[in-house]
Amino acid sequence: MSTEAEHYLSLTNVGIAYDSEQVLSGISFSLQRGEIGCLLGPSGCGKTSLLRAIAGFEPVSEGSITLNKKTISQKRYALPPEQRQIGMVFQDYALFPHLNVIENVKFGLHGLSRSESDTRSLYLLEQIGLIDKKLVMPHELSGGEQQRVALARALAPQPKLLLLDEPFSNLDVELRDSLGEQVRGLLKQTQTTAIMVTHDQHEAFAMADSIGVIENGALLQWDSAYAIYHQPINAFVADFVGQGVMLHGQMISSTEVQTTLGCFERKSIAATIDNIQAGDQVKVLIRPDDIIHQDSSELTAKVVARHFRGAEFLYHLELDNRERVLALVPSHHDHAINEKIGIRLEIDHVVVFK
Repeated sequence: MSTEAEHYLSLTNVGIAYDSEQVLSGISFSLQRGEIGCLLGPSGCGKTSLLRAIAGFEPVSEGSITLNKKTISQKRYALPPEQRQIGMVFQDYALFPHLNVIENVKFGLHGLSRSESDTRSLYLLEQIGLIDKKLVMPHELSGGEQQRVALARALAPQPKLLLLDEPFSNLDVELRDSLGEQVRGLLKQTQTTAIMVTHDQHEAFAMADSIGVIENGALLQWDSAYAIYHQPINAFVADFVGQGVMLHGQMISSTEVQTTLGCFERKSIAATIDNIQAGDQVKVLIRPDDIIHQDSSELTAKVVARHFRGAEFLYHLELDNRERVLALVPSHHDHAINEKIGIRLEIDHVVVFK
């Protein structure tokens, strides 16, 4: 585990209130230098308010925010945004329409000579693959190119922290995936500490080292993408992150659960449900990757819906007791609606909730 001394950005019991209404409370998490974090949650959960508080645009009503061992926000104190050395990339890019690409990138570079400013800007344009468009105006660029210029402009002053507010929401899905990889690569190359806000779990998985799931103003879980997916702390996180279903189950001991698909031993579970006892009725989380298609299996399920995804099908399968599960199956296994197929279970993380 990291020690407090290693934490580059730390939020400790942060709360935000508008007038008398508390919109966030008890928010605590930290990032090390060069780490990428993501605040993930549905619209209206408070994630953008938290990002604005880190930037200095919103005061905190409780708790504290420290950056590089310096307190930048606490109750009745906020370091002005312009003194925080924090960069921001906005949803709408916010490029200056009257400046060309390189002038946009150079805009935030103060205190450098013209030669140093040119060198820094050209380096970043080369990193984002737009060196040949340095004299082009923003309206002549595609959405993905504009977003890359906005990123380069935010990185140019070498900020202590970069904040990204729904940075890919205006782009099509295919472009989001490729740009997400590019942005992560650039942030890692420049060792930039960053926090992104999104409601899209795929963006979070592609970009982040650590993910925080927020719901109704509370941080439910702060963990790696792998742990968030395989070891969700509660049913909301399980449902919000990744696809899956909840099957009915009954505990036959403190570590074994019986379902219609068989009996499973809990190899790893959320810490909040360690008080589950033998005999308890529970919900068992089953992910699509827990279900393996196998023609020779005696266990079968009926195809009730299917979604073609190119390399694979996502099958909705109905079990004999009418419960349903999901399965990802290579697309050369082309099964019709109402066809019964053989399945087997391969569950490494048995997650149960009361």
